[in-house]
Amino acid sequence: MTTIASQAAHYMLRFESLFDSGRALAFPCDERGEVALDALSERARRNYLYARIVVGREFAVPAVRRAYDD
Repeated sequence: MTTIASQAAHYMLRFESLFDSGRALAFPCDERGEVALDALSERARRNYLYARIVVGREFAVPAVRRAYDD
């Protein structure tokens, strides 16, 4: 069985800005979009939690993407 942390190198959960083209926040995740919060730095954890709160107001619904996709 693989863990989120081991799969995180392969997938990213990407929150695209609704107002600033090219601006986004992205976090390592598994193929289901689950982010290992304990593996994030404190700053990344705060950014992740913020992005989740403002979905629909500042960021679009996040998408799971292969890490090499842009």
